[in-house]
This record gives sequence, structure tokens and C-alpha cells, in this order.
Amino acid sequence: MILIIYAHPYPRHSRANQGLLAAVSDLPNVEVRSLYDLYPDFNIDIAAEQKAVERADLVVFQHPIQWYSLPPLMKLWIDKVLEHGWAYGHEGNALNGKHCLWAVTTGGNEHHFELGDHPDFDVLAQPLQATAIYCGMHWLPYFAVHNTFVCDEIALKAAGEEYRRRLTACLSLKEGCPPEVDFG
Repeated sequence: MILIIYAHPYPRHSRANQGLLAAVSDLPNVEVRSLYDLYPDFNIDIAAEQKAVERADLVVFQHPIQWYSLPPLMKLWIDKVLEHGWAYGHEGNALNGKHCLWAVTTGGNEHHFELGDHPDFDVLAQPLQATAIYCGMHWLPYFAVHNTFVCDEIALKAAGEEYRRRLTACLSLKEGCPPEVDFG
């Protein structure tokens, strides 16, 4: 089963993320947890979220980049749900062996990520990648859609088709997505 942890603070303003979700919404064995719909008060039901994660073979963190990072509710979700003794630490093995995919959208192009001492988009994945690996997950190559503020419907449709292809590839494999799967 694929679990999409989706966080967009302004979902009605999102053409890209809504398009990605629409492209995979009819796939079997895909569950979407829309954090801002479920927890507008930021009061996360930790037990419900952990049960959802336990059912998953692949956990997808889907969101727009906000100030070079995660939306605040997704960060809170990670802080609360991936707790010691459950996700990591002594007897914390609930995520061990699961696969993790970062599906992210950006309003600007890749040149917006050429700032600072480490000018590369890949560096933005590091905190989430390290978290996944620390919890025993298999990190998959990320899926990014850039220029979402200015791209046309044809580009958004193509991005949705590629997203669907990646998730379908995971669903078609008996034991989820092995880390060797080339999504390029």
C-alpha cells in the first residue's frame, strides 16, 4: 500500500499538487492523508497517523517547497508521529524496511536553488532523507516539479502522468519499490 502524506497550507491555490493527487487518486491501494484538511488546528492524532504508516509499504511525503523547506504542519507531523520507541531508538522499528519517496513542487525554476554554500536542489532533500534512513527506510530518488507558478496545463498533465508512472511501478512490484528501481 502507498501512503501519501500530503501537506499544502493553501490547497485551493495549488494547481500542481492538486494535479498530482488527481493523477493518482484512482490507483488501488493508495491512501492520501491531507494534513491541512485533517488537522487545521495542528492537533495531530498520532495513533491514527502511526496506524496509517504501519499499513504502508511506501510512504510519500508530498508538498510544495516553502522557504526552502517543508510546510509547518508536515514538520510537526514528522516531529510527533515519528516518535522514539516507535520509528527509531530502542524497539523503534515501525518504519524499518519501508520505502520513502519525496514528491515536491516548487514555484520557481531550479536556478532559485543556486543560493548559499551548497547551491543544489538535492541538498533540500537531505533532512528528510536522513530522517528516513535513520528510521530504517529505503530512500528513493525524489520526484520534483519545478516552475509550477508559470507552467502550462500540458506540463502539469505530463508531471501527473510521470508521478502516476512512478507510483504504479511501486504498486506493481510484489514487495514495494526496491531502492534499485531507476525512476529516471
